[in-house]
Amino acid sequence: MPKPAAAAALLALALALAPAVAGTTGCGGPDRPHVEGPAPRPGRAAGPVYVSDVLGHPLRRPTELAVTEHTSLSGLGWRSWGRSRAVATGRVYGTWCMPGCPSSGYRATVELTGLRRQENVSYYTRATVRSAHLPAEQAAGLRRLALPAPAP
Repeated sequence: MPKPAAAAALLALALALAPAVAGTTGCGGPDRPHVEGPAPRPGRAAGPVYVSDVLGHPLRRPTELAVTEHTSLSGLGWRSWGRSRAVATGRVYGTWCMPGCPSSGYRATVELTGLRRQENVSYYTRATVRSAHLPAEQAAGLRRLALPAPAP
């Protein structure tokens, strides 16, 4: 075989074997994936940020929010939104409040946390509602509420 033909044959053989060799050299493969780079940072928003009400409706900076089937917030004014923690003031009321509380409920603060990234959006997954007027049982039940978010 002339030398140029032998070189061409060796090059063709090397190119044919390259995928098989690359899979066994530590670059990853079906049995051992190769991972590089830093891990994603928790609490960092991606795209728009939402909170879901108790029915799972995605809302952005809502003025009203049902946090349980028996407790809702209204008149929410957001001081922060889109970071690891969102905070608003408004009013809290619910079926537990009748007939003793004012028709507009009690003055309250809500804090949303547990920001979870979902592809190109983020959702708050926890809520804490605080009010000086809440009965002790209600106050305890409104700490670290799990909020619905779409499955990743």
